[in-house]
Amino acid sequence: MASTMAQVLPDLDRRRGRRRKRRTGTDPFARRTYPLWFHLPASLLYVVLFAVPTFASLYFSLTRWTLFDVTFIGFDNFVQFFQDPQLSQSLAHTLIYAVVTSGAKVVLGFALALLLTSNLIGRGYLRAVTFFPVLVSTIGVGLTFKVLLDPFDGVVNQALAALGIAGPGWLTDPNLALLSVALVDVWKGLGIATLIYIAGIVAIPQEYFEAARVDGAGAWTVFRSIIFPLSWPATGTVIILSLIGGLRSFDLIWAMTKGGPGFSSDVVASVIYKQYQAGFYGLSTAGNVVLFVIVAAIMIPLASYIGRRGVES
Repeated sequence: MASTMAQVLPDLDRRRGRRRKRRTGTDPFARRTYPLWFHLPASLLYVVLFAVPTFASLYFSLTRWTLFDVTFIGFDNFVQFFQDPQLSQSLAHTLIYAVVTSGAKVVLGFALALLLTSNLIGRGYLRAVTFFPVLVSTIGVGLTFKVLLDPFDGVVNQALAALGIAGPGWLTDPNLALLSVALVDVWKGLGIATLIYIAGIVAIPQEYFEAARVDGAGAWTVFRSIIFPLSWPATGTVIILSLIGGLRSFDLIWAMTKGGPGFSSDVVASVIYKQYQAGFYGLSTAGNVVLFVIVAAIMIPLASYIGRRGVES
């Protein structure tokens, strides 16, 4: 009897230990199985919604295709796309548009965040007003400002005329069209930048500000030595999101100018869309691949630099 109990008890202890390991997550098999099943739904969504369309686009960019026929033609679409006389101009417009909009969102978003994190009357209401344009449809914003900026009947030029100022052709002057759309883009996207900066400033530990007050630091010293450097993660996020949005911007430009007047506000995305409208589906797909490469070539090194800068600071 004693020998039987001596054999059974170790077996029970081993079984209890295995169950305890599984419950506590210390069992190696449990550690391998749980992350696999946990990530499987997200992996399937990634494959279906991103990987498959990406590789399908790469394939169709090498073909001349319609809904009923596909003909493999190699790199002819890319050769034809780079021979487009408007490509270099639209690429320059894309870079200008991205830099202007992202730079303005960084500066104005930071300034508004500083204002909206201070002891200001009606601070919550002002935050809501600042964020409101983000909630409005981009196409709706574009069509509204197209009417407001009309050179003859627009409210903006009528208000300027009441002050004795001759309003310019905001969307009809080739020298102003792209900049006018960029300013509307800044107005619409400023709420996101401000919100990110508010979150970054509020997350700064209050001990830093208390120590600065004890040392007698002024507002400029607090900003330069505490707020500005410790808000770098927020700044990096705003730069990356704004640049990506600016480089691939299309809907607002198309709603307001359709790339005009002439080709003065054409960007790479609008050139691609015009090719699609003309029925050159393979050519427009190749253009999308080129745009993807351009965005990746700019953003991957920039994101790496911003990450290293954030670690060093």
